[in-house]
Amino acid sequence: SEDPSVTLFREYLKIDTVHPKPDYDAAVQFLEHIGTDLGLACQKVEVCQGHVVLILTWQGTNPRLRSILLNSHTDVVPVFEEHWTYPPFEAVKDSQGNIYARGAQDMKCVSIQYLEAIRRLKAEGKSFARTIHLTFVPDEEVGGHKGMEMFVQRPEFRALNVGFALDEGLASPSDTFSVFYGEKSPWWIKVKCVGSPGHGSRFISNTAAEKMHKVITSFLAFRESEKQRLKSDSSLTLGDVTSLNMTMLEGGVSFNVVPSEMAAGFDIRIPPTVDLKAFEEQVASWCQGAGDGVTYEFHQKCMDQHVTSTEESDPWWKAFSGVCRDMKLQVKLEIFPAATDSRYIRAVRHPAIGFSPMNRTPVLLHDHNEFLNEQVFLRGIDIYAHLLPALASVPPLPAEG
Repeated sequence: SEDPSVTLFREYLKIDTVHPKPDYDAAVQFLEHIGTDLGLACQKVEVCQGHVVLILTWQGTNPRLRSILLNSHTDVVPVFEEHWTYPPFEAVKDSQGNIYARGAQDMKCVSIQYLEAIRRLKAEGKSFARTIHLTFVPDEEVGGHKGMEMFVQRPEFRALNVGFALDEGLASPSDTFSVFYGEKSPWWIKVKCVGSPGHGSRFISNTAAEKMHKVITSFLAFRESEKQRLKSDSSLTLGDVTSLNMTMLEGGVSFNVVPSEMAAGFDIRIPPTVDLKAFEEQVASWCQGAGDGVTYEFHQKCMDQHVTSTEESDPWWKAFSGVCRDMKLQVKLEIFPAATDSRYIRAVRHPAIGFSPMNRTPVLLHDHNEFLNEQVFLRGIDIYAHLLPALASVPPLPAEG
């Protein structure tokens, strides 16, 4: 009695694409088989060894027009099985229709929803002017560096002639659907403090630990101010403020030795409204204020701050928002609080919206007992089955002649 789309979703969830050793071959084979079954053209691009981007294409009636890109990633984050009610790669469905599996929300649901929406539209005999490409990419959960970041620089990506892209969003516990038009710039900073070493019994001057204490105090005071700003203004979301967390602390060789060096790692996510040059100057001042021998280096420094237009005058947004109005979907526009592959798409000047059609659903990406209800999943297929015709039928733009 289970809907075949739900069965397909559960089959995909059972493919173990968890880091550090995701079975990408099995995922690509599974998705390629579905694409072939739907009569979609298939292309595989190995962006680096063992990392393949699968492209499935539904050709439009006017291939000269810019295409619609439906992106999703095949990898999922690690699990701690002892905290799960059901095994995380068995896609168990409980009596309420909740499907438990790693990737249920992030984002194997969306991959299958794209495909099943296309299955429905093709069965109805529909065709559209614009070509629709589906890309299934590796590596997103570890930064996308061996996935979308490399793919957007390749001729195969440029040949897709992208006009507008959809990618992942987040679940929403309320009736509204979260729609993301931009995201924060992730900065990973390592601060190193060098100071005087000595015996642990003495009051050594100018130690690395004293300098590190000042660094941490400055960074975490800023964290607290942003946390309070978010708390005190109900109009703000997590995407509107700069998040900062100390995620690593290194140093020391023995209990009785004052170390000559200590280091701390910080994960900072900066909204597109913040002046990045000024923010780095602030980071530099915190380090300078801690004393001599304090330096910082970037392990990640995203400087792109492109956002996608949500003005009704924009033809892509007009098509997207029009469907939402017609279907009476309440949407909330937000900046994505973390990072997705959309940032690489926007960086090469293509508009992209992050949207996972999951409302009335707790946000459980990367959490224990990640699940999605089958009715929410099926509703998502219905939403895409309305969105895709609208986007693929956007009239020719001035630049398209």
